[in-house]
Amino acid sequence: MRKLLIHMTVLTLAGIAPAWAGNAPSDVLDPTAIFETEKPMLNEHIVVESNVVRLGDLFTNAGTRAEAAVAYSPAAGQRSVLDARWLYRVARAYKINWKPLGATTQVVVERDSISIPQDEIKTQILFALSDQGVSEDMDVELASRFQQVFLPAGNDLTVNVEDINYQERTGRFVATMSAGQAADFTRIRLTGRVFRSVEVPVLRARVLRGDVITKGDVQWIKMKAERVQRDVIVDFEDLIGMTPKRGIRAGSPIRRADVRRPVMVEKNSLVTIFHKVPNLVLTAQGKALQSGSDGDIVQIKNQRSNQVIEAEVIAPGRVAVRSLSDQLAYTLN
Repeated sequence: MRKLLIHMTVLTLAGIAPAWAGNAPSDVLDPTAIFETEKPMLNEHIVVESNVVRLGDLFTNAGTRAEAAVAYSPAAGQRSVLDARWLYRVARAYKINWKPLGATTQVVVERDSISIPQDEIKTQILFALSDQGVSEDMDVELASRFQQVFLPAGNDLTVNVEDINYQERTGRFVATMSAGQAADFTRIRLTGRVFRSVEVPVLRARVLRGDVITKGDVQWIKMKAERVQRDVIVDFEDLIGMTPKRGIRAGSPIRRADVRRPVMVEKNSLVTIFHKVPNLVLTAQGKALQSGSDGDIVQIKNQRSNQVIEAEVIAPGRVAVRSLSDQLAYTLN
């Protein structure tokens, strides 16, 4: 009974009457009142959409002052840190029942942002330079110090070239571009270089020695024309059906010396020799003295006569002896 009286006294001092203390609606416990008395909690990482940080962004259960602006939000794509001392001063100023746990307490504030794709920037620069003789097979390289361009979320991603200065001899340019709308309008100064590019077929994944390259293994990449060596394969069809002489890694330009037609006859392997004569096909067993691909002329040693002849590779493990007239024509050519 004593514990019950003490409990009723605490509720009365707190201004909260028990639900059974009376029948009037005003005597019933209001859940909203309990919610408002909950202790405020600090939000240690927040993302804001507007240009100001509000009290309710920093603290949950901030009460009626939750919409009060307490700081400017960082620029699009950036973040700011609010330290413990600053947070405590704000809490006291707005009568928030909160204290930092230590000097390391902080809030990281980010601005909700969108990034302008770099390809869109390059496209607009090439379009602006089209009147100055820059062709469609050219590409843009922005200066290494270029950073992404951010706008507050909800903006149009369109960018415009206001002014551009281009040096045809060096390919270098300086451009002034604008993006954003109204209060979020921003102006950007960019430098870079225009260069001629070529598309080069490369492998999607590593292909090992002896594997045959198929259409599904190949993709296209753009490269600076000045970096493409003369022996690099630039024709898609020159890769299909070929096999690497050694493993080729993905994404690397492929030189003609790196690939060959699949080997159908291995050196020192036994092969079947075919020789056509009118109305008859003669066969014999031989030993390959050279490796060869389809259509290659290799030396074969006849197992029975030990005579060394030249034959054309026509299939895996099979060669055909040329007629005398064919061999003579081949030698003359």
